[in-house]
Amino acid sequence: MKSYTLAIAGCGKLAHIVVEALLKDLLPNYKLIGTYSRTFESAEEIAKIINTSNSGYTCTPCHSIQELLQLKPDYIVETASPTGFKELALPALKNGSNIVTLSIGALADAEFYKDVEKTAFENGTRVHLASGAIGGFDVMRTVALMEESEVTFTTEKSPNSLKRTSVYDEVLQTEKREVFNGDAIGAIALFPTHVNVSVAAALASVGPENIKVSINSIPGFVGDDHRIEVKSENIHAVVDVYSKNAKIAGWSVVNTLRNIVSPIVF
Repeated sequence: MKSYTLAIAGCGKLAHIVVEALLKDLLPNYKLIGTYSRTFESAEEIAKIINTSNSGYTCTPCHSIQELLQLKPDYIVETASPTGFKELALPALKNGSNIVTLSIGALADAEFYKDVEKTAFENGTRVHLASGAIGGFDVMRTVALMEESEVTFTTEKSPNSLKRTSVYDEVLQTEKREVFNGDAIGAIALFPTHVNVSVAAALASVGPENIKVSINSIPGFVGDDHRIEVKSENIHAVVDVYSKNAKIAGWSVVNTLRNIVSPIVF
């Protein structure tokens, strides 16, 4: 069985899910050889989990992206932020490392998207976009190939999840309100870490500037509900996913890594 080396950039809760999958032998084709996070202690914590297990190999916590890239990992899982992805992507792809990312919002920047695409092509590397808290990419991409379509992305969120954003107001605790209406470019600019999935849906369908995005604050709501509706001459598709927490995003990374090496690909 062919083995691939793996590194993680961004060592929060979602990264721990990847490590959990490794320890459960759900990713037998991978060895986690390096970790990096803006807080070194976080990178050190995940590396320690591997190094104190019976994995049979060692993992190195790194102080910088450059140090991580020196390990020459075959794949880098990026779970930090769109800003972190922008710092990592081009150097990693030039370094010969493929990327699995959840920070898809960074690709709403058309110029950066083109740079990533060009760099990956020139270096024989790839960027895999994990589905995160949504699904239906296959349907969206298929309809986009078939014919013109209209795509709407509607999210319901807890007002508490918006507390550190410019749209937050105490009235949201008692009053339902649409806090954003526009396209995915505007949405990710206003909520850099909250609506990566809207950019993912846009890239799979009509593009970040054409998808219609509505973000709604619901008093007492727990988790996130993302509803994607695709309408064309011949197709009407709805993908509606509720998630109580962010765990599904971490497991979508695990699923992507498994798909990469699977002889049967979904």
